[in-house]
Amino acid sequence: MENKEPKMIVKTNVVRVIGENNPLRLSSGKYLAPIDIAYETYGTLNQDGSNAIFICHALSGDAHAAGYNSLDDKKPGWWDNMVGPGKGIDTNKYFVICSNFLGGCSGTTGPGSINPATQKPYNLDFPLITIADMVKVQKLLIDKLGVKKLLAVMGGSMGGMQVMQWAVDFPDFVQAIIPIATTTKLGAQSIAFDAVGRNAITADPDFQKGNYSQDNPPAKGLGIARMIGHITYLSEKGMHEKFGRQLRNADSYSYDFNSEFSIETYLEYQGQSFVERFDANSYLYITKAMDYFDLEEKYGSLSQAFNKTDARFLVLGFSSDWLFTPAQSMAIVNSLEASGKFVSYCNIQSPYGHDSFLLEPQKLGKFLSSFLDSIYEPRIIKNETKTNLKKKDIYSRLRARVDYEQIESLIECNSSVLDVGCGDGTLLVNLTRDKNISGRGIELDEQMILECIGKGLAVIQHDIEKRLSNFADDSFDYVILSQTLQTVANPEKVLKELLRIGKKVIVSFPNFAHWRCRLQLALCGKAPVSEKLPYGWHDSPNIHFLSMKDFENFCADLNIKIEKKIPITKNRLSPVKLIPNLFAEEAIYLTSK
Repeated sequence: MENKEPKMIVKTNVVRVIGENNPLRLSSGKYLAPIDIAYETYGTLNQDGSNAIFICHALSGDAHAAGYNSLDDKKPGWWDNMVGPGKGIDTNKYFVICSNFLGGCSGTTGPGSINPATQKPYNLDFPLITIADMVKVQKLLIDKLGVKKLLAVMGGSMGGMQVMQWAVDFPDFVQAIIPIATTTKLGAQSIAFDAVGRNAITADPDFQKGNYSQDNPPAKGLGIARMIGHITYLSEKGMHEKFGRQLRNADSYSYDFNSEFSIETYLEYQGQSFVERFDANSYLYITKAMDYFDLEEKYGSLSQAFNKTDARFLVLGFSSDWLFTPAQSMAIVNSLEASGKFVSYCNIQSPYGHDSFLLEPQKLGKFLSSFLDSIYEPRIIKNETKTNLKKKDIYSRLRARVDYEQIESLIECNSSVLDVGCGDGTLLVNLTRDKNISGRGIELDEQMILECIGKGLAVIQHDIEKRLSNFADDSFDYVILSQTLQTVANPEKVLKELLRIGKKVIVSFPNFAHWRCRLQLALCGKAPVSEKLPYGWHDSPNIHFLSMKDFENFCADLNIKIEKKIPITKNRLSPVKLIPNLFAEEAIYLTSK
């Protein structure tokens, strides 16, 4: 069916931000003037100027992020599935700006621009630039547009590098920083890919030391560079599912060196289409700027680099991205956590590799809209029901009716709290509202993380059994481990780590020695299933079956002090006093070293 949605028509504007008599000093120490910048805007700046968002594009992008430049255009902007009315970045709410960065070839000053000293294109006389130089020019544009503060800066890949540079260079100017599928520095492998791409270009006979004509560019070299780069944007699984070993136009091998596999012709198409819209010299300069980018080297440490900003961070990675891996995203998160910054993180499951930030509009859009809305228009959090919830979601939300009030009673006002396995964040919200705590959450489930982000919480997707070392000793007054101890493989290791991180640790778990459990085992001869234990034996996340007595013996063996014990049952607020190991369905313990 034909899409009847009206096209969003936008205009690409070009404005001069640096005049000939006021050159910009670059990171290299050289000066550049004049500087023009191409940009597009979407939506409307509100009266108090609080809804402006700046989007930083990746290597091959430009200012045309969304919509169409004319009704005749067949292809919209590069992030049109994300930017527009009702989309992840909703232009009915937000005023969105995207510009072509310095060194580009789509309207902003770059190697193809006219050098005023010679009245010819700069070509390789253009000075080398850095990510920091690009951001300086972007800030000049924002000033020119009269925007006094940005609600958010966001971007993927190389765009994410610019985003983090914004946080470092203009720490008081941006409320939210959203780096997506990116890194704080390129590793040797990524630098190697860039080097091979540049060598392909400079080795092309038509390169002419950078002085090629637009009618005869080094098309073969630039095409190869794009093919190499594009391979890194995909994933092995995605390539296998899309292409496999499929032949393009034959049923059998041709036994020659012509392209015959579908993946070969696909890459050739990508290379050719890139040559038609991109400048080879710009490719050299942009990839070199990426190679130079290293926040840790420049500032001594990532924590020091982000020290001055109070912006909220949302760091997003993708599970199949092998160019800028989830581990590189976690390095950003760990440094922000170590600095006490507000940061949320999710490793979004996707088969599309590095290009996932362009190809997952539904998943990514939900995270972006939830995070932006939580800052721009915080929602009133309402109680949720079990309607249409999956079993695991019901299990998580059971805590809200059983142990939350008792856990709250153990926590002092104005404390710092880490909720491990925070679920949908209801407990942290309650503690923030009732006890004015400074809260952080750790959660594995992607949907739960999304809900936490929408509630304005700082939550990190983390496997507590793999690493908690990034948290400093005694960095929280309280750590909460609610309904999680029985699900971890190594409870001793986890509990010791949490007692290192928190001055006090609150542990709650279902009591498997409750009389109903005993009765089902004794009379029915099968694993117990109850309201507090809704899983069967085959799909349960519970891998340890402990009672209150078991836990108390466990703590005694580890020299862990139990400061308070609260056995509870049903929705009763009063603790169970009579034979709690038999009549309590659940137990809450306040422990310390």
